[in-house]
Amino acid sequence: MTHYDVFNGDADGLCALQQLRLQHPIEGAELVTGVKRDIALLERVSAGEGDTVTVLDVSLDKNRDALLRLLDAGATVEYFDHHYAGDIPQHPRLAARIDTSAETCTSLLVDAWLEGAHRAWAVAGAFGDNFHDAARRTAASLGLGKEQLDVLCELGTCLNYNGYGTDLEDLFFPPRELALLMRPYVDPLDFARDEPAYRTLREGYAEDMAKAASLQAEFEEEREALYILPDQAWTRRVSGVFGNELARKHPQRAHAILTRLEDGAFRVSIRAPLERKSGADELCREFPTGGGRAAAAGINRLEEADYDRFVERFRDKFS
Repeated sequence: MTHYDVFNGDADGLCALQQLRLQHPIEGAELVTGVKRDIALLERVSAGEGDTVTVLDVSLDKNRDALLRLLDAGATVEYFDHHYAGDIPQHPRLAARIDTSAETCTSLLVDAWLEGAHRAWAVAGAFGDNFHDAARRTAASLGLGKEQLDVLCELGTCLNYNGYGTDLEDLFFPPRELALLMRPYVDPLDFARDEPAYRTLREGYAEDMAKAASLQAEFEEEREALYILPDQAWTRRVSGVFGNELARKHPQRAHAILTRLEDGAFRVSIRAPLERKSGADELCREFPTGGGRAAAAGINRLEEADYDRFVERFRDKFS
C-alpha cells in the first residue's frame, strides 16, 4: 500500500500538511506538489486498490476527472480544501472536507479536524493565505504575544511568497523540499528561529518587496486598481504577496496583478476587496485556465488579445 500527500505549494498547503503529519505521521509517503498555480496535481498520482491519498488546498473542480479515476481504481481519498469545488462526488471512499466560505482556508479546516492539535502552524498558514483576521481569532487560544504573532505572520507570508513562480526555477526552494525541512519542527516559532532556509526566504522576500514598492499602477481608482509587472523572476515570485499587501492597504478596492509571460501573454492574480471578499473566482472562471476562491483567484494564462475584455469585466465586476 502506498500513501500520497498531494498539496498546494503555498503556505496554506504546506501548513495544512505539516499539521496532519505531525499528528498522524506516515513513513514513506509520496509527496506530490509544485508551484502555487500548479494545481492539476492528481493527474500525477497513480494510486489503485488499497492505496490512500490526502489532498490539501487544490480545487476539486480542477481535479475532478483524476479524482474519479483514482476512486474507480480502488484508492481511498481524503480531501481538504476551500476553493471552488463544483459538485462534490458522493463515493464511499471519498471523505471531502470542503468549505468555500470566504472566512476560512485549508489550514484552518485541518486545525478544526485535529481539534487544534498543532494550531500555531494553522495560524501561520492562515496569515500566509491573507486571512489575517481569522488567523488572529484562531491564535487567541494560544496565548501568544504580539511579537510571536508577528513572527507567525511573517513566516506564513514568506512560505506563501516561495510558492509563486511560473516554474520551480523561479522559487528559492521547491515546495516538496520545504515541506521536508518543516517536518521536524513541532513549533513554527522554532522553525522561524532555527531553520537556515527560512532566513534565505526572509531575505529574498524583503529584497523583492523593496523592488515592488516602486511599481506604478496602470490605473488606480476608488474601487479597482490594475498593475502590469514585467517578465522577470522576482516579479513572478512577488506577484501574489504584493497583491495581498495591496488588498490589506486598500480594503475597499479590488486589485489585478498581471505578470507578463515570455511570449507576451499574462499570468493574473485577482484580490477582491477585503470589505466584501467575493467575485474574484467568478471573474477568473470567465477565462480559460481561470479559477480560485471568492476573495482571491487567478488566471494562469490570459492571452494579450483578451486584455481589453479582461479589463472591462474587471471594472464591471468590482466598480
